[in-house]
Amino acid sequence: MPESVRTNRTISANRRSILLWTCVALLGAVAWGMVALARGEEISAVWLVAAALGSYAIAYRFYSRFIARRVLKLDDSRATPAERLEDGVDFQPTDRRVLLGHHFAAIAGAGPLVGPVLAAQMGYLPGTIWIVVGVIFAGAVQDMVVLFLSMRREGKSLGQMAREEIGKAGGAAALIAVFAIMIILLGVLALVVVNALAHSPWGTFSVAMTIPIALFMGFYLHCLRPGRVTETSLIGVALLLLAIVGGGWVESSSLAGAFTWSPATLVFCLVGYGFVASVLPVWMLLAPRDYLSTFMKVGTIALLAVGVLVAAPTLRAEAVTDFASSGAGPVFAGSLFPFLFITIACGALSGFHSLVASGTTPKLIQKESQVRMIGYGAMLMESFVAVMALIAAAVLDPGLYYAMNAPAGLLGTTAESASQAVAGLGFTITPDQLTAAAKAVEEQTLIARSGGAPTLAVGMSEIFAGVFGGPGMKAFWYHFAIMFEALFILTTVDAGTRVGRFMLQDMLGNVWKPIGRVNWKPGIWITSAVVVTAWGYFLHSGATDPLGGINQLFPLFGIANQLLAAVALTVCTTVLVKSGRLRWAWVTAVPLAGVVAITFTAGWQKIFSDDPRVGFFAQRARYADGIDAGTVLPPAKSMDDMHTVVTNSTVDGVLIALFLLLVMTVIVNAAVVCARALRSPVPMPTTEAPYVVSQIEAPIPRPRKAPVGARE
Repeated sequence: MPESVRTNRTISANRRSILLWTCVALLGAVAWGMVALARGEEISAVWLVAAALGSYAIAYRFYSRFIARRVLKLDDSRATPAERLEDGVDFQPTDRRVLLGHHFAAIAGAGPLVGPVLAAQMGYLPGTIWIVVGVIFAGAVQDMVVLFLSMRREGKSLGQMAREEIGKAGGAAALIAVFAIMIILLGVLALVVVNALAHSPWGTFSVAMTIPIALFMGFYLHCLRPGRVTETSLIGVALLLLAIVGGGWVESSSLAGAFTWSPATLVFCLVGYGFVASVLPVWMLLAPRDYLSTFMKVGTIALLAVGVLVAAPTLRAEAVTDFASSGAGPVFAGSLFPFLFITIACGALSGFHSLVASGTTPKLIQKESQVRMIGYGAMLMESFVAVMALIAAAVLDPGLYYAMNAPAGLLGTTAESASQAVAGLGFTITPDQLTAAAKAVEEQTLIARSGGAPTLAVGMSEIFAGVFGGPGMKAFWYHFAIMFEALFILTTVDAGTRVGRFMLQDMLGNVWKPIGRVNWKPGIWITSAVVVTAWGYFLHSGATDPLGGINQLFPLFGIANQLLAAVALTVCTTVLVKSGRLRWAWVTAVPLAGVVAITFTAGWQKIFSDDPRVGFFAQRARYADGIDAGTVLPPAKSMDDMHTVVTNSTVDGVLIALFLLLVMTVIVNAAVVCARALRSPVPMPTTEAPYVVSQIEAPIPRPRKAPVGARE
């Protein structure tokens, strides 16, 4: 082809690309203008979808590309740990499509579903801005950089990387903080699953069937038809749809009793499943099950987005509510800063993601260039889930929203008392409307169904019924959403348990080398058993006691998760500085400064606030005074409960202070290391693995055979 023709085609392609991205940017800008500037009038939820998608497209195309090329300098000629250390158990080169599904399923838990629903108390505008801006500049950056650093370090866990890069003191603090926080996060996530599946034969059957389907997919793709990802996916999706439809049939059949399980039964099943998923080869159960779950997750969220675009429901919530400034909201107490950011959590930035990005995923990635799609791209997907959850809450009548999410002590137990309580908050809903809303989704009551999950299910049923089936299908879509939430969250429990095993092996390997070997079977079994026993104990106590076990630690979930993100971003910034990338260290240092400001402000208020709805020790003092006065205060129902609340508040206050101290230790030690690196005339040594040429896809081209008769 003549050079002039090639040049003209290149210029034409560049012009088309510029035109395309200019249109995307303009669409996003117009959507943001509508969302931010509309006041005193209802706007369509379509504008939120357009603003989010336009922002994600620009961020992925330009910002993630900048990080991949300039900051990290991804190199496909370099062999990844999956290739160099392949053992068929933990290290396994995995098709990027399957790995994207696994990673997304592993990181997308309860946070992006329920956090934005609760944050809707402050209006749809603050939450939307933080979800989109936060993920672009903080959440997706953290996931991508941590994944890259772990991949370059033999798939080491976050805590171990902190120990090796920051030093023994900061590393020890990081290891303790990360492991303790991880156990709390796993317990909370598992409790959400138990609450969603308890006494639900449809959900239990459908979720249980994903296990044999995943095993079949694993063997089919690994043994019977290697490399046939599309074929395996089609079979898996067909079987998954049958399982979902079958769950509805089971619920109305004589088999319903066999799949109607109590919370205690579900706890033991989850613990057993977590152990098995942690010790089996990753290709056999974990990766295919998470990949299969991704079809359900992405498919449902995409269907929800289609429902929003078709039905174009209006946002009935205010853009910014009075609770954002007063901090006296009934759903959760505290001002917009910092508690909106803590409540939304995973939809914008999640420390839990750094555990997955330094756990299973770096041991499975084939090529370094895939870090961009899997690390940054999967987090954008989760952020969109959070946007859709916020929309589902914002399209509900505010009266119904607060009737579902305000505490039972305020609402009472009847539709009449709830109606009066909601009126006291400044919103209107009649007792008949509350009764009709519950009847429409075949629930006995929707009053005080706090936690976010039931509200999301009602919001989803509202949107789906507006497009698919009408009001008569609300009950179907409501129960479908409940099952979807359980499946959505369960995948974080199995992957998180395996990550916990990696972390514990790394930690104990510093003391006794054999247990740190990833291919030593007794070490795998012992550490897996310790991890599931730890979160299983708190889960069982919480499932049987409303004020015990993981319920006792639940108030720590949001802050602990964000403190974990602070540790991850600290490690990222330290490694960038040590490796001679000081000019690019702002990429992780800026979000680090933001998350430290958020979490330490929230932690300070939780410890020292004199408002008993905010401060742990203020709450302790209030209930202690109640005990002295012989008065039982809600949510306690007896004097024994009062003593339990006092104990829980004390434990939570002490633990949050300990976590803040540990994270501060990590940050201070990292600052010392960075200062030494800046004074050093040469780059400081890091623990990055030596360069090894990749043999996958033959990066070095073979020399072409010379034509016959050509001169050598």
